[in-house]
Amino acid sequence: MTERPPLSPAVVAAYRYCEAVSTQHARNFSYGVRLMPPAKRQPLYALYAFARRVDDIGDGDLGTEAKEARLAEARALLGRVRAGEVPEDATDPVAVALGDATRRFPIPVDGLDELIDGVLMDVRGHTYETWEDLRLYCRRVAGVVGRLSLGVFGTLPGVPDAERAPEFADTLGLALQLTNILRDVREDAARGRTYLPAGELRTFGCEAVATRGAPPPGADFAGLVRFQAARARRLFAEGFRLLPQLDRRSAACVAAMAGIYRRLLERIAADPRAVLRGRVSLPAPQKVLVAVRGLSGVDARRVARRQHR
Repeated sequence: MTERPPLSPAVVAAYRYCEAVSTQHARNFSYGVRLMPPAKRQPLYALYAFARRVDDIGDGDLGTEAKEARLAEARALLGRVRAGEVPEDATDPVAVALGDATRRFPIPVDGLDELIDGVLMDVRGHTYETWEDLRLYCRRVAGVVGRLSLGVFGTLPGVPDAERAPEFADTLGLALQLTNILRDVREDAARGRTYLPAGELRTFGCEAVATRGAPPPGADFAGLVRFQAARARRLFAEGFRLLPQLDRRSAACVAAMAGIYRRLLERIAADPRAVLRGRVSLPAPQKVLVAVRGLSGVDARRVARRQHR
């Protein structure tokens, strides 16, 4: 493997900025990324910092037109990154870090355009009638993050089904996003957003959740949540097939991040109404345990054994 040249002070500073953004706003993400060697940790921080910028535009207080204009600016920035037109002394540290990351790793930058498309769905008030409708949104805002990260991780040489690695990474992103949607039902309703498929809300008598953040008397809210949790478990099981395809540190990173959300999902499934009372989270000691399991390779070996049965 060809040794990469050392980073310039300007690029190092840009990556440090992205790391600060990531550790401040995404603790679950940070638990996994810390398990990576620095050379691969940095581009992951750059990807997160750009994704955070896009998400903040979508979640901010600006009007629709202003948000669309800001997202257009983000898309134009991606064009400059693709063209290699961001100098190391540029004033935007996220652009500098992202530009360096895409020069050093085969990151499919077009995926960040998909992320912008997903946030535009939020800005324009999209609703979802079926799971397939929602699946498209989840792929754009979360599945794509798995595929982008895979550009940094890479796959083991000669590993079986390597061509399916992007599919598994995408599916794991869907599982994480569906878990987020369940956790944030009340908060999303307060912001006028509905993600759970309307047809499934009707099936369980929970249409009011979309507007009030709470089910009406007699609604089967627990049934709705457990139905979604079962779907998320299937997505996790499929997505975890990525782990044996990665090197030890990359697999540990993925196992830690996904494992935290998998445990969070089980907490929600065990007490569905907890999401109506407040934000469900995982205690720090459990997060550390998940990270240790990931680093030990327990989860990757378990998945590999299942695949060979």
